[in-house]
Amino acid sequence: MSKSNETLMQRRMAAVPRGVGQIHPIFAERAENATVWDVEGREYIDFAGGIAVLNTGHLHPKVVAAVQAQLGKLSHTCFQVLAYEPYVELCERIAARVPGDFAKKTLLVTSGSEAVENAVKIARAATGRAGVIAFTSGYHGRTMMTLALTGKKVPYAAGMGLMPGGVFRAQYPCALHGVSVDDAIASIERIFKNDAEPRDIAAIVIEPVQGEGGFHVAPKDFLQRLRALCDQHGILLIADEVQTGAGRTGSFFAMEQLGVVPDLTTFAKSIAGGFPLSGVCGKAEVMDVIAPGGLGGTYAGSPIACAAALAVLEVFEEEQLLARSRALGEMMTARLRQLQGKHPVIAEVRGLGAMVAMELCEGGDPHKPAAELTGKIVARAREKGLILLSCGSYGNVIRILVPLTVPDEQLQRGLAILAECFDELA
Repeated sequence: MSKSNETLMQRRMAAVPRGVGQIHPIFAERAENATVWDVEGREYIDFAGGIAVLNTGHLHPKVVAAVQAQLGKLSHTCFQVLAYEPYVELCERIAARVPGDFAKKTLLVTSGSEAVENAVKIARAATGRAGVIAFTSGYHGRTMMTLALTGKKVPYAAGMGLMPGGVFRAQYPCALHGVSVDDAIASIERIFKNDAEPRDIAAIVIEPVQGEGGFHVAPKDFLQRLRALCDQHGILLIADEVQTGAGRTGSFFAMEQLGVVPDLTTFAKSIAGGFPLSGVCGKAEVMDVIAPGGLGGTYAGSPIACAAALAVLEVFEEEQLLARSRALGEMMTARLRQLQGKHPVIAEVRGLGAMVAMELCEGGDPHKPAAELTGKIVARAREKGLILLSCGSYGNVIRILVPLTVPDEQLQRGLAILAECFDELA
């Protein structure tokens, strides 16, 4: 009996909780670089990249070879029982890439949420404080602590009650929506005045470019003022680079371009080319505050994922993917701005490197998010063979996370499909 998306969806609905969302009613059968084929044999251009996980493309040959070689040696020991060199080598390589002219150490875990959870644990232990400041529209994960940090209740925390306390929300600067850098800094000062003294705050957690929040880029002067505020009050600055890291923005970590050095950096997603791996890297003396046994996990930093990540780093060097990211960003931004000139519903095109998005608003009015149209465009693009993702606080942002290894011709074909969707629907 041949498989179909419809019959598999029926099985899925019966077997999988409805809380596990699914953007496209498609079951993937196989993939290569920036192309995915479903179980019915239909081909799609992948502008989603597994939500920023496939910067080196689906099944990059070098990543596949590294994983196959590691499988021939060992797949698991638990690093805390019997260590293995790929873990240590990857920690060294990551520390060399994370911004900061100081000694660093690296912890490897499994998911982005786990990385952020551990960064908060480390910050609390290092400072002896418990409070954390996060930002409006931020996304940091779906575990309990990271849900407290995530600035979007629906759908991520809907019906789950109050999240862990000690988290305070500041404004993320956004010129389109009238939040200036001064406004954002003032919102932190209000927290200090009304909610928690600076001496109660362990860390400020920020995405240098918001992911789920809509690809808003933090202004350099805001980050500089944030750094100064942290230094003034003994607060640790945590850069959540889960989505921005591994070259998506044109530098390996976005903070390299934004001129500010964080105390701790979290990473995940594309670091291992599709295999589950994440981590925290930061100042050695901060990373060392927790006693043996306080960090880790059974599958944390698996040998398979470490081998994949080391291969990803080689691919970035050999194929000059950071330069490629910047070039892709320029191509995408130029094409989307042409589209914006034709369709006033596109209120803004923004991003950093190849992390590019456009916000849709009725008549271009930022106060009137065009979420319904956004959903229709994503669906129509799928019908035409293009996989897209939406995001943003109001679901009115279309984001592009295409693999950095996508051929130019395929990229342009995908952008042409997107333009067709606007011509038909906007």
